[in-house]
Amino acid sequence: MAQGYETQSYEVIKTVGEAELRYYPSVMMAKTSVNSGFSSLFRYISGNNTSQQKISMTTPVHMDRNSKEGSMEFVLPKSFTKENTPKPIAGNVKVYESEAKYYAAFSFGGYTNSRKEQSIIEKGKLILKEYNISFSDAPIVLVYNSPYTFFNRKNEVLFPIEIPK
Repeated sequence: MAQGYETQSYEVIKTVGEAELRYYPSVMMAKTSVNSGFSSLFRYISGNNTSQQKISMTTPVHMDRNSKEGSMEFVLPKSFTKENTPKPIAGNVKVYESEAKYYAAFSFGGYTNSRKEQSIIEKGKLILKEYNISFSDAPIVLVYNSPYTFFNRKNEVLFPIEIPK
């Protein structure tokens, strides 16, 4: 748990260099464009949904910076399924069930920014190539802390990977 919030579960398969190879089971997610951002997702979990249901905040927040528009995603608590997740009222918020996947995770501290993220991404690519791990060139950034947490901040870059059979 980060800051007392439910945290997305995963299983560490093994460690290679500075990477943890992880399996993430499927979960329900709420997604919007970076332009719509945090406020749209926060309104959704605050009750701006078809059930007017308040949904607990979780960690981490997923940031996809690979496309021109980019996206921000909240992980919904484990208690939510396709059957019981309220639909968003706002058209710019989408709710979906993620695919179960394997990722290589690279952790870093402090506040994140594009320069730091790019540095971790480049370093991650070298490590994955060194260990002959096939990866997608579409990493995502995970942010675990609120902007008001100043110390002991946790962030990660995740690369979708193929686990050899």
